Amino acid sequence: MRLKIILALTVIAGLILSWNLYRIFLQVPDEANQGAIFRIIYFHVPAVITAFVGFYTAMFLGIGYLIRRDLRLDSIAASINEVSLAFGLITICTGSIWGRVIWGIWWTWDARLTSYFVCILIYFGYFMLRRAIDDPTTRARLSAVMSIFAGVEIVLVWKSIEWFRTQHPGPVLEIRGGGGMAPGMEAPLWWNFLALLMLSTALILIRTRQETMKLEIDALRRHAHAF
Repeated sequence: MRLKIILALTVIAGLILSWNLYRIFLQVPDEANQGAIFRIIYFHVPAVITAFVGFYTAMFLGIGYLIRRDLRLDSIAASINEVSLAFGLITICTGSIWGRVIWGIWWTWDARLTSYFVCILIYFGYFMLRRAIDDPTTRARLSAVMSIFAGVEIVLVWKSIEWFRTQHPGPVLEIRGGGGMAPGMEAPLWWNFLALLMLSTALILIRTRQETMKLEIDALRRHAHAF
């Protein structure tokens, strides 16, 4: 059943992306000020939203672990964070390409980029912490606390362009109270988000199965050492 769900999610996501790529490159017009490079928003923004949705889902699973002490919640949270970190790195790469064309630089230490970079470093630290601790309960507890801390940092990333003077442009989507996008230009962005969300779900299902097998192996190893 799990394999069928993974295949279905992957195929549907692939079809949506293929259809959407046609719309993005052949139907959506160039943006008035930025030209063709503006199309990178259809990958940059969906990637960061996918990453943040995953990070917060993992954070709530971590809180659930602290309440219920169920290691399966920790395994799922770790799987989600790993996939979300990959999408977070996609966000940095696409943002750097976009910035190079528009600003003439690959990177600048403004509030939005710096806070996002710190956020990514926190999640790298999250996985370093997990590899450094052998005891599963201690690892799960500290990982949950670190996820909560990272969740606070994500709020700073999200609001940085409103709280601080920054080179990064302000919000352009209606959900954030921005000016919005021209008619016909916003819909492909949300379709790409749906496709990336489905793809990330498929990857999470794969990683969750691997983490479950890892827990079972660890349990058998501890049981064998007890004799």
